[in-house]
Amino acid sequence: MVELKHLPVMFHECMDGLNVKDGGTYFDGTLGGGGHSYGILERCAPNGKLIATDLDTYAIGRATERLKEFDGRFTIVNDNFKNFTKIKEDLNIGGFDGILLDLGVSSFQLDDRERGFSYLSPEVNLDMRMDKSNPLTAEIVVNEYSDRELKRILTDYGEERFTNAIVSNIINQRKLKRIRTVGELNEIIIKSIPKKFQNDGHPAKRTFQAIRIEVNGELDGLYETVLSMARSLNKGGRIAILTFHSLEDRIVKKAFKELECDCICDKSLPICVCGKKKEIEILTKHPITASENELKENSRAKSAKLRVAEKV
Repeated sequence: MVELKHLPVMFHECMDGLNVKDGGTYFDGTLGGGGHSYGILERCAPNGKLIATDLDTYAIGRATERLKEFDGRFTIVNDNFKNFTKIKEDLNIGGFDGILLDLGVSSFQLDDRERGFSYLSPEVNLDMRMDKSNPLTAEIVVNEYSDRELKRILTDYGEERFTNAIVSNIINQRKLKRIRTVGELNEIIIKSIPKKFQNDGHPAKRTFQAIRIEVNGELDGLYETVLSMARSLNKGGRIAILTFHSLEDRIVKKAFKELECDCICDKSLPICVCGKKKEIEILTKHPITASENELKENSRAKSAKLRVAEKV
């Protein structure tokens, strides 16, 4: 297997945020290339343990090879991190000392042209599945979703300002011929956006993000999962979450705020009747972003935001 060329996004910031210690039990919900997992296992040696999850069997194979020097101290589960509670119960784990989520698409998924994640591979079929067993593909979304459904995902998940024009042109084109490749979708998007608005990155960026989120259900249940994960931490344990677009970041921020809140009673009441207690301390009042040095080496870190909290 070929070694990944770069450290994962904000590697040192994530490790510092988790405050990894020997003997702890840790969870990496987004294994990817195994870079963050490697760092955790290295820092919790010689007695610490790691549970990691990923939907991508190729990623699991690659990461298992990368982590082989830590055999006996890690368990990889081919599952969605959103099934965290069941995974924790199945493995009979009482609590975690640290939890990490890197919600970005891994570099080798983006770089694997056949996966159809990137708008820079025009000849590739529209796919975008992180889990190859998932029956829903980007091609199905583009060709079979109603105009209302397409407008919803482009607006909600892509925050695309030219949604109406893009969707209208998709509907018109698919009446003539099924849209099968990245290049065919790119052409539709480019002609839908006025040229004067095509200077801020690739015109297809927001649409591809929206479709990818829909195909993989990336936002479904994220809020509830963050709450569950934080509540599973041992006292002093930390949760660190890397997001790559504003929708994810808002969800994580909202979940952290709920967990940090102490009493939600009407302020007019003389005493607390809700029983709500503060569960975490937010350690990042403002999200941490990538350093200038990292941005020079890895442009994919540009939109990354890291939030960290500690169980009280």
